[in-house]
Amino acid sequence: MQKNNMTNISTVHLTGFPDLQDLKYLLFSFLLLMFCLIMVGNILIIVLIYLSRNLHSPMYFFLTQLSLSDILLATDIIPNMLSLVLHEGATMSFTSCLAQFDVFASLECAECLLLTVMSYDRYMAICKPLHYIISINKSFCLKSVLFTWISSFILSLVDILSICRLQFCGDNVIDHFFCDFTPIMKLSCSDTFPLQVQTFILGFCIIACPFMIIVISYVCIIVTILKIQSDTGRQKAFFTCSSHLSVVSIFYGTLISIYVVPTRGQLLILGKIISVLYTVVTPLLNPLIYSIRNKDFLKAFNNLMNFM
Repeated sequence: MQKNNMTNISTVHLTGFPDLQDLKYLLFSFLLLMFCLIMVGNILIIVLIYLSRNLHSPMYFFLTQLSLSDILLATDIIPNMLSLVLHEGATMSFTSCLAQFDVFASLECAECLLLTVMSYDRYMAICKPLHYIISINKSFCLKSVLFTWISSFILSLVDILSICRLQFCGDNVIDHFFCDFTPIMKLSCSDTFPLQVQTFILGFCIIACPFMIIVISYVCIIVTILKIQSDTGRQKAFFTCSSHLSVVSIFYGTLISIYVVPTRGQLLILGKIISVLYTVVTPLLNPLIYSIRNKDFLKAFNNLMNFM
């Protein structure tokens, strides 16, 4: 094996939230509560969609995949965070660190693509309702989901394989609560510029391009809604896509913020807080946003409670 392929770091130490150690039990309780709510909320969404015939539509099928992504993301990040907060830091093998980043990156890519497919579903439902049943059929849904998951894991694997070719030595401390791309790069003794360019290109394809598709879809949707004559019709059309638009705004808002906010000095804690938003808070908000005002979900939930 070549020397520049050698990895001298066998373990990494995550510092977590050293400035909040006086509140560690409160923070631990908050994270544990959030984890439980994420699991219950997203599993309930999947169960309700599976059991209720009223929810057997493409939009809700894609929502089950989004809930699955949120469950996996919370499972990948939060359990280690709980240990990290309670023990004032956590040590993990470098291989486990890369594995955590691989899963995290795959799920973020999958969510970007799922939100894009869901926006296309809303575009067809509102802008081209006569073609909706023909275009958004079972085959389209299955192929879209398969493409989403397979392409997401392949793209993240490309980054992982490139990272494994770097040399890591010296300091093994990561000032974060999980293994993200930038903190891992700071541990490398190699020239990381080519990998950063590669990651930027992949990120543009998997984040920026889907975001532009979503924006174009909603521009068309808004134009179509404004052409509807009746106020009731406009309200109904807007309501069908308002939940998805809210989720998109929260997801991309936090995702973009974390790469804009500086990661040095006093603003480092702000970057961690924003990271908490899209790794902990967003997976909880998704089921709430989609279900709390949705009459079909409330009806399915009541039927489930009556059955039990």
